[in-house]
Amino acid sequence: MRVRVEFTTEPFHGEGEPPEHVRAAADTLAEAGLQPDLGPFGTCVDGPSAQLLPALAAALQAALRGGATRVTVQLERVTDDE
Repeated sequence: MRVRVEFTTEPFHGEGEPPEHVRAAADTLAEAGLQPDLGPFGTCVDGPSAQLLPALAAALQAALRGGATRVTVQLERVTDDE
């Protein structure tokens, strides 16, 4: 099945370069072969659940190691195929 994940990491920072915790999470997802979309309020990524879910766990760990104090996650099943 395909899933879509949106997550927001805190603390929020103003304009400019994303903070370390945002970059660390996005880089981890990209290293897993996914294409994270960094928006102004969070990161979104979708893909096969077998690929995305383990990558998400690693991305959340990377965000915490990068200085995140809170992560809010929304997970949605997109399709039942695969």
